[in-house]
Amino acid sequence: MTELEVYISSYFGAPTDAVGKLSTLFVEEELKRDDIHTRTGSYHGRLSFVRSGYLRIYKQTELKEVTQWISSPGEFTADLNAIMFNQPARWTIQALTDCQLYTIHQEDYKKIGTLIPEWTNLERLFLGKCFITLEERVFSFLSLTAEERYKLFFEERKELFNLVSLQYIASMLGMTPETFSRIRKKMSS
Repeated sequence: MTELEVYISSYFGAPTDAVGKLSTLFVEEELKRDDIHTRTGSYHGRLSFVRSGYLRIYKQTELKEVTQWISSPGEFTADLNAIMFNQPARWTIQALTDCQLYTIHQEDYKKIGTLIPEWTNLERLFLGKCFITLEERVFSFLSLTAEERYKLFFEERKELFNLVSLQYIASMLGMTPETFSRIRKKMSS
């Protein structure tokens, strides 16, 4: 199996023949730091697996910029509204570092069902994993203090603290940069 096929197999749990067919729809893509993968409002849907580098998923509101997630190597990234529903993207996805991606564009994404009969079930499982991740994030916002969210995120993703702007992590954790800085200082003393 190729590197991409291993990724697809682990995420979708697809049979080997389906993995091979699915991997042919992905293309290798490189983004330079600050390049835009997806822009809010665009209809250019694509799903990318992050081979290397980091991408930030965010939205500019009237008052501030809100970081929803930072995609890391080994994760998929997409604006689901654009790729699945052919609606305007709700999020901007921007490279924080140089990135290597495996990408499937919306036109090819729509073809998967004709190539892989079991795709409906595989896609449902994939979306289920996405939903569980979202549920866990919502639960942490409802049940944990800012300090507890910081600790948990640091334990799970500590490499990010040296690789990306801390203001993005603060935003993703629902904190002001000042609160984040205060907690960070407390944790390191």
